[in-house]
Amino acid sequence: MERFTISLDTQLAAAFDELTRTKGYRNRSEAVRDLLRQQLGEHQLQRDEAPNCIAALSYIYNHHERELAERLTTLQHRHHDLTLSTMHAHLDHDDCIETVFLRGPTPAVRDFANLLLAERGVRHGMLNLMPADIEHGHHPHSAATGDMRQAHVHSRPKT
Repeated sequence: MERFTISLDTQLAAAFDELTRTKGYRNRSEAVRDLLRQQLGEHQLQRDEAPNCIAALSYIYNHHERELAERLTTLQHRHHDLTLSTMHAHLDHDDCIETVFLRGPTPAVRDFANLLLAERGVRHGMLNLMPADIEHGHHPHSAATGDMRQAHVHSRPKT
């Protein structure tokens, strides 16, 4: 692990210490590491230097909108290679919120999010992207017929 020293004026140091306490960090170093990871990830995403990502796409929609729920589900099925899971909640008599958890190539995730958010009746959408290292792997699984190998994916936030 490398160490570096920074100088802060008294006001900034006090504000940072308050932030550190409020967020529940044990020390300044943990807080600085998280801030650096966040900024580096955002920088990679802004410059299109993050080839893969993990994402949460959240949106609110009116479930009375004609065939909207079916259109949203169809879009998710068409992009099943990106869609990990969907969480759905009823907000009131008319509105629902959904969050779709996504993983894959960053441009494909962005394109899918844009398609879904452009559907008539979807509003208040937001895509939260995090750069990730994605590896395809295999683990042996035992079955009555012997060991089988089943493909799966490992995802890790970029450090």
